[in-house]
Amino acid sequence: MQKNLHFTSLGCTRNQVDSETMIAKLFERGYSLTNEIAKADIFVINTCGFLKEARDEAFSHLDEIFANKTKKSKVIVAGCMANLFSNEIRDKYNIFSIISSGNIDKIIEAANRSIIATDNLSYISETSFERVLINLDHLAYLKISEGCSKKCSFCIIPKIKGKLISRSDDSIIQEFKTLLNNNVFEINLIAQDLLDYAKDRNENLGFLKLLKKILQIKEKFWLRLLYVYPDEITDEFIDLIASDERICKYLDIPLQHISDKILKSMRRKTSKDKIIKLFEKLKKKIPAISIRTSLMVGYPSETDKDFNELLDFVENFEIDHLAVFKYSNEKNALSFSMQDQVDEKIKDERFNILTNKQFELLQKRNKKYIGKTFDALIDDYHSESNLLAKARFQGQAYSVDSNIIINDIQKIKSFGKIQKIKITDLSGYDLIGQLL
Repeated sequence: MQKNLHFTSLGCTRNQVDSETMIAKLFERGYSLTNEIAKADIFVINTCGFLKEARDEAFSHLDEIFANKTKKSKVIVAGCMANLFSNEIRDKYNIFSIISSGNIDKIIEAANRSIIATDNLSYISETSFERVLINLDHLAYLKISEGCSKKCSFCIIPKIKGKLISRSDDSIIQEFKTLLNNNVFEINLIAQDLLDYAKDRNENLGFLKLLKKILQIKEKFWLRLLYVYPDEITDEFIDLIASDERICKYLDIPLQHISDKILKSMRRKTSKDKIIKLFEKLKKKIPAISIRTSLMVGYPSETDKDFNELLDFVENFEIDHLAVFKYSNEKNALSFSMQDQVDEKIKDERFNILTNKQFELLQKRNKKYIGKTFDALIDDYHSESNLLAKARFQGQAYSVDSNIIINDIQKIKSFGKIQKIKITDLSGYDLIGQLL
């Protein structure tokens, strides 16, 4: 008998991989996906617990589910909130089962009987790679490690996910080849920090060794490297990116701030001078590189002077893609009890100033793309109309960055394939392109 599954995946791409794993296991047991709450026999919500805003999003989804579901349907909460906030969830809702991020392999048990499994914090598999990709058939995320052994003052991820746990090289290579055999073209390597890979095994340069093994695979693909902390980037790593056209000329480098005072308080192992030199080196050695980063406003003791340093940095050093966050005072973080907490109104003001400045700068910088031609990956129809399509060149990551909008869709050979596109105009953050 067919059973209807309503699945909600929140948070980061590592969560998404866990969601895809759970969906595959449920599919094997006869479940099929439905978007209609009233028709679902079971609900699974894979939560993010990193920030209050993320937890509020999960509660909002749960409110909607409980307001509209049938009496017989079951609700399972999985993921990061189950790791650290399971009591809060159970106080608010009549949850059938709760499983933490490290217990997603128990999803079938959780669907069959009421359980609370929160003993394991992070899940990685060495043998089973069965997943149902929930974005595009030609794009996948490959998780090489979980957890984090860093001690950034504002972050509760080490408490949510535990210490760093790295997969074996062999299992990663095997999954990489499996994805290629299933016609996945773009593979995004993900971890809290890719360059920390294998440090839990006391291996030096573990990620570089892994990357070299991946590049021995002769097939064509795009390989995107997401999340590398600035203090770990070496000349050898930069040279390796430059050496192979299959590695996307793109790096996501979470900076959080540029003020030395704030960086030190955050326990970040870098400085303003080192960051600036790194950016200059990257642009010199890989002129085509696109850089994405995240910056935080409103960290405790952040003054107008500190914020202006951040603003000057954004103005003077080309950041292709920027995510701005307001500091969230998490009670499980080291920064929770710090003095000089910044008023929420000031956080909002700084957030707006920084995001508006970035948009203004991009309107000027993106004009450099007009007239240029790129090898771009054709993704899908545009969400607003099937008369438009979306594509990306290597400097644009799926879902989080801008797109190339295509209006001559009759020239598209197939989604998931590379075609040459000439940029003709701009639209907001997006580029407009013509297929050649």
